[in-house]
Amino acid sequence: FNRATDAVRQPGSAFKPFVYLTAFEHGHTPDDVMNDGPVNIHGWKPQDYEGRFKGPVPLIEAFAESSNSVAAQLTDEVGPAAVARTARRLGIASPLAKVASLALGTSGVTPLELTGAYAPFANGGNGVVPFGIVSIHTRAGKELYRHHEPNIGLVMSPDNNAQMTRVMAQTVATGTGKAARLEGRPTAGKTGTTQDYRDAWFVGFTADLVCAVWIGNDNNTPMKRATGGGLPAHIFHAFMEDAEQNLPVRPLVGSTLIA
Repeated sequence: FNRATDAVRQPGSAFKPFVYLTAFEHGHTPDDVMNDGPVNIHGWKPQDYEGRFKGPVPLIEAFAESSNSVAAQLTDEVGPAAVARTARRLGIASPLAKVASLALGTSGVTPLELTGAYAPFANGGNGVVPFGIVSIHTRAGKELYRHHEPNIGLVMSPDNNAQMTRVMAQTVATGTGKAARLEGRPTAGKTGTTQDYRDAWFVGFTADLVCAVWIGNDNNTPMKRATGGGLPAHIFHAFMEDAEQNLPVRPLVGSTLIA
């Protein structure tokens, strides 16, 4: 059982980048102020993780602190179908229920497709298709197969890529993903924690690599209060510190798009 490709798990708040990208494409900016407060969307009343609301906050803070209320309001404003189309455009292939709770990542995805869907945030906005085999040769050296990268092209505008980079970097700088921050190396990402602590995620990137960390139980039983900003963020930090140690420090691609 390959958990990277076969485990279909709820991404929780790690799905929110697709919500915010859709909102930015509909005219919002990271500096827009919305009310982090009680909402009722057709009888659905999402609560924030800590159980308390912060009141009026700019979107960049709402994202960094993973406000469920603001994500739900944005999804209600643009429509769950629009959010699903954005996720699909960036590479989510699993079925997505076009309902209000999609805002909080209630539709399951695999770790590999979620990682692939974050790649455009990291590479300047270009769509990717994850692959594992570069080429296959016979013992005699004859090439039987070579992977050819599909030319998907841009899946978001440079301006929106820059705005997403800004809010995702803030998550690591001051928000729920602080434990993932790499010393002296620009980092961005998003935490995710699902109901009853059944899944915990950190998905993030540098200028070089995208990395997703998921923890959970195969039988979907709750964990002991595991959150995305805890163990997954620490695992991301440890892995990326090692993976990046011989690479030069570079700014995030999206940050270089900001005029």
